[in-house]
Amino acid sequence: MVWIGIWLVFLASPVQDLAGGHHTTPATVLGWLGLAAFVVVYLALVFRFTSDFASWTAPGLSLLVLYGLGVVLAYGLGEDWLGLFVYVTVAMGAVLPFRYARWTIPCATATQIALGLRTLPLGEVIGSLGLLTLMIGFAMCGVRQLVRTTIELREARATVAELAANQERLRLARDLHDLLGHSLSLITLKSELAGRMLPAHPGKAAEQVADIERVSRQALVDVREAVTGYRRATLAGELAGARTALTAAGVTANVPSAAPDLPTAAEEVLAWALREAVTNVVRHSGATRCTVTLAVHAPHCELTVEDNGTGGAGTPGNGLTGLTERLAAVGGTLESGPGRKGFRLVARVPAASAGEGAPGPQAP
Repeated sequence: MVWIGIWLVFLASPVQDLAGGHHTTPATVLGWLGLAAFVVVYLALVFRFTSDFASWTAPGLSLLVLYGLGVVLAYGLGEDWLGLFVYVTVAMGAVLPFRYARWTIPCATATQIALGLRTLPLGEVIGSLGLLTLMIGFAMCGVRQLVRTTIELREARATVAELAANQERLRLARDLHDLLGHSLSLITLKSELAGRMLPAHPGKAAEQVADIERVSRQALVDVREAVTGYRRATLAGELAGARTALTAAGVTANVPSAAPDLPTAAEEVLAWALREAVTNVVRHSGATRCTVTLAVHAPHCELTVEDNGTGGAGTPGNGLTGLTERLAAVGGTLESGPGRKGFRLVARVPAASAGEGAPGPQAP
């Protein structure tokens, strides 16, 4: 809308010409009707057919109507209407592929120059209207390509996300097969063996049942460890999630593109701290900007999240209380409160505690 609104300034001359009473009443009425039809067709072309379309019928006919209205209005009502050809070339650049636009835009510009030569000198027509019309038309070709590239990029991102989800499902299926395939097969075999031994050899059957219990308990331990690993927060993943969440909430995000190489315990607890901090920024701060910094210097690994919102005056909630306890369990500290402009959170983990286990969400 901003882009279109800028170029609607070229309608000032036709409007002033009609409002100035320079034409007869029938010509003025037809001029207003023609101008209204021209604007409607132009807006429909730019907003509806800038990206791909299924059939050339509607956009092709609309371009012909727009070009015809421009010719008729400029020819019938005078030089003040020559600016309409700017919209004609913009519509051509927005709708047509470049292999067609590179010919139609110069043709429309030539038509404008030919109509202008009836009342204006050649130098003025070319210098003040022709070059401007030509350049704006080709500039719109670049805008069209930018729109198409943006659409393709969004589609590619959606495809990458779907592929990543499929890859994760395959990894989960493979890990579950590796974890449970052997154990369940062994349990099945021992169950069948115990069933055959039970009438004649109850003692040996009891041994098989004990083995079944041992294998089952080990399989349960393996599954719990696997689930805990799946649910473990990673700093790289939380950085990407923070950038996405802040951007979606309309907050300008200054987030590192990569996470430093940290020990597992330090990385996990800082990842949880980042998640909690970003959640608070999105939900409670009303901020327009958020900055995340990571620093690794002995004896601390430090995460700082600072915004320019109004969420720094309240009492710490359950999230920050739990985060303080999580950090304290590994010898870390949490500082939170008003910053220079908004709210500031600093989480530190001692390097000496980085190798120790950090509490995380427990598997059910």
